[in-house]
Amino acid sequence: MAHTLLVAGTASHVGKSTVAAGLCRYLADRGVSVAPFKAQNMSNNARATPGGEVGVSQYVQARAAGVAPSTDHNPVLLKPRGNGESQLILDGEAVGHFEARGYYDEHWGDALDTARAAHDRLAQSHDVIVAEGAGSIAEINLHDRDLANVETARFADADILLVADIERGGVFASLVGTLELVPDDIREQVAGAVITKFRGDRSLLEPGIDEFEDRTGVPVLGVIPYDDPGLPEEDSVALPPVGERAVVGDDDGVPDNESITVAVPRLPRISNFTDLQPLARESGVRVAYVPPDAPIDDADAVVLPGSKNTVDDLLALTDAGFGDRLRAFDGPVVGLCGGYQMLGEEITNAAVEGTDDADHIEGLGLLPVTTAFSESKTVEHVERTLDGVGPLSGANGTVEGYEIHMGDSTLTGEAARPFDSDGAATGSVLGTYLHDLFVNDIARDAFVRNTFESSGIDSPAATAQADGDSYERAAGLIDDHVDLGPLGLPER
Repeated sequence: MAHTLLVAGTASHVGKSTVAAGLCRYLADRGVSVAPFKAQNMSNNARATPGGEVGVSQYVQARAAGVAPSTDHNPVLLKPRGNGESQLILDGEAVGHFEARGYYDEHWGDALDTARAAHDRLAQSHDVIVAEGAGSIAEINLHDRDLANVETARFADADILLVADIERGGVFASLVGTLELVPDDIREQVAGAVITKFRGDRSLLEPGIDEFEDRTGVPVLGVIPYDDPGLPEEDSVALPPVGERAVVGDDDGVPDNESITVAVPRLPRISNFTDLQPLARESGVRVAYVPPDAPIDDADAVVLPGSKNTVDDLLALTDAGFGDRLRAFDGPVVGLCGGYQMLGEEITNAAVEGTDDADHIEGLGLLPVTTAFSESKTVEHVERTLDGVGPLSGANGTVEGYEIHMGDSTLTGEAARPFDSDGAATGSVLGTYLHDLFVNDIARDAFVRNTFESSGIDSPAATAQADGDSYERAAGLIDDHVDLGPLGLPER
């Protein structure tokens, strides 16, 4: 049976996903058979595998580990859709929509059994499992149903690496408080702690580290400096609230007057916004998440992202007057998945997905497309032939990505098909169901080039970072800054 290491946190967004991905690549580089695992994930950033959907972090960690992503890596996935309700996905397949109480009362046992079975299968075929916890392991109100942390630690007999983020402040209080609140049996499994996102002189931490170790008996195995390897974000914690603006990619050293801005409406139920990260890593490209009621006349291009609830997000954009501003916009416009559906003329069977009772919802009207929703869901990895038109003009070749959507879209008028039989494009507007579009060099390069040209700005040299570099950078953080000896893993 495999040795399981649970990377648990003192809170959400402390760096667990990066540490887990770094461990996966570090071990894989040393010939260790390793697999990622997260018993239960809550995220609208998902990826398609042959068996169904998994959270983006486990997909990325599997790639880092050099194994094919599988639903065993994330057997239970909850996708929030608003109004306190989430879609429950077991072993990659959608089971239904439930409020939290309904999930715990009616499906908790099934979820636990599903997670146990997935871990057992991984343990039979790998030497090490790097499991990622969720949020804080010290949520005392959830200890009787904490699948990703407490239950995983128990059924996997896992060693626990506790991760704390110093950037938040109070790092030692967070560590000590977490150790005080975890169940007694789990406390005995904590093998060490790691402090992340550190800036400054390590020697200034030493007195605190010494006292923490004396108080708790838990060794601090590493202090990881602040660094962003460029891995996809797991959830919307990284985004601004719906009513606020935030810009990503403005730290590349390119002056603002030599850069372009891609405006992305911050949808209330945004999903798979990792589609935008490859753009933000391009020199001279700023990705601005803007409130639905914000002006976009200072943007050079607009991308409508995916949505966990297309109907309700479309209604939110319409109520905010976004459609009027978008129709007056004269730069490149791209809609991805739910954003593609919104760009069309109409959505039928709308009540299938939305909380609105109407059967027909008027779209933004930028593409001659009608979308009909149904209960069936498309989840697949796809390869398409790109015939570049509109915002992607000049790009021709093979692109890869994935589709996760409900509903099918049909052309109702004249429009080009940019991807075999998928998508629609007219003038400077393009829509597609293809997630990860901008991961593909030919599509991303064409979009960036065309946006610079339409804005009358010279494009700087490209410096986009490849995924493989991200994995190695994450592994380097482990190799350079973490002592793996006490965890029973190969040391640097």
